[in-house]
Amino acid sequence: MKAILYESFQSLPVITQVPDPTPSKSGVVIEVKATGLCRSDWHAWMGHDTDIQLPHVPGHEFAGTIQAVGSEVRNWKVGDRVTVPFISGCGKCPECASGNHQVCDDQFQPGFTNWGSFAEYVAIDRADINLVTLPEFMNFQTAASLGCRFATSFRAVVDQGKVTGGQWVAIHGCGGVGLSAIMIANALGANVIAIDIDEKKLELARKIGAAATVNAKQVSVLEAIRAISNGGVHVSIDALGSPATLFNSVSCLRKRGKHIQVGLLLADQINSPIPMNLVLSKELEIYGSHGMQAWRYPEMIQMITSGKMNPELLIGRTISLEVAAKALTEMDEFRDAGVTIIDQF
Repeated sequence: MKAILYESFQSLPVITQVPDPTPSKSGVVIEVKATGLCRSDWHAWMGHDTDIQLPHVPGHEFAGTIQAVGSEVRNWKVGDRVTVPFISGCGKCPECASGNHQVCDDQFQPGFTNWGSFAEYVAIDRADINLVTLPEFMNFQTAASLGCRFATSFRAVVDQGKVTGGQWVAIHGCGGVGLSAIMIANALGANVIAIDIDEKKLELARKIGAAATVNAKQVSVLEAIRAISNGGVHVSIDALGSPATLFNSVSCLRKRGKHIQVGLLLADQINSPIPMNLVLSKELEIYGSHGMQAWRYPEMIQMITSGKMNPELLIGRTISLEVAAKALTEMDEFRDAGVTIIDQF
């Protein structure tokens, strides 16, 4: 099969032929119809993720049709339209037993622990626990955008943030994760403040539901948020992952507010400062949010089905696998507004 492959970190990935995958007894092989290009893939290519074993095929948010089924799979058949969370649980550890597959002790991550979806086919283990059926109305491009950014944002806003109508919510960073969080929080009735340094991204944020926007290049982020929200927000999400956005996200909260960390801070940013004096004096809550379980997808899909959320509006451009090889190396430049999808193989 055709795939994007890199044999060393930070070297230009190549398009090449690699062996077709075969399913494990509990797994399936999926023909990839669409897959997202995500900054997490860039972090992996940079060498920031210790799970990567070279040579490597990246890609972790995708949708497609099942082409082969393992002998122990009971709930799926060839031809089924599916997607999968980028973190798949084992179904046996204590975390999975409590329903928290997103922090499974023996997790399977396509594009990280195993070869991923920047290819014509991808093998997924533990299919009965981790696959998600796609509704017939949803195209593969939209479904691919759910697997990492939209689903991760859904858990951050709904399960971790417990956002409710009327609350003020700040979203720091208007990439794919941030825009998804804006759409979801708006669907729940929250008043969303979007923060970024790119006016085009802030314009898109307003179109999908942000009540206010703040350009971090032009004004003081903290002063602007406090003025808009009358003293501070109830929930703040760092959707980018940088020392500045982390610090601002915690600092812009009102008393007893919640900070949710979604954006990755890796390499030399892993120990970024947090204003612990505010955490203590304001009794702030700090949460991490790491993916979403397959069993939580139906609620998210139902909100999409009902028209409360339209993730297809977040798709910025669609590209070929050949173009994606170079685009992967440029993810740190934040050129594109919205989610970039690979749908030409």
